[in-house]
Amino acid sequence: MLNHRLEKELNKQVNAELYSAYLYLSMSAYFESINLPGAASWTRVQAEEEQFHAMKIFDFINERGGRAKLVAIESPPVEWDGIVNVFEEILKHEQHVTSLIYNLMDIATEEKDYATTAFLQWFITEQVEEEASVTEMLNKLQLIGGKGHGLLMLDKELAQRTFVPPAAN
Repeated sequence: MLNHRLEKELNKQVNAELYSAYLYLSMSAYFESINLPGAASWTRVQAEEEQFHAMKIFDFINERGGRAKLVAIESPPVEWDGIVNVFEEILKHEQHVTSLIYNLMDIATEEKDYATTAFLQWFITEQVEEEASVTEMLNKLQLIGGKGHGLLMLDKELAQRTFVPPAAN
């Protein structure tokens, strides 16, 4: 059975993951508006991934005898100062999400909830991958100065990303 403290914190994380999906959809719309369809596609795929994360936690809460509770999702920003700025914001956001997951792990450890610590390990691994992927993309963008022919080539690379839900454990 999931204890009340963890249930409350996991529900907050569901909201944070859904906010992340909204944020990435907003970024996707921004990229469409500045004619970067590859970046729009990349952030849209990222939104799908965040929705998957939210549902994974949602289901876990329910499976453990808790109750998933949805609350209002904050509105995301809608304007940025170019693609480099967006990816800088993505990296900051993913680092923030990592800190939220670490906080959940701290609480699960304090509560001696080993099932939740095992569950959260997947998210910790996922966040390492997320931060590395975004850092790599940001480094490429900074290398090309976020414009010109290099940006067009990178935008084509970004368009290749697809969402594939992880296989069930």
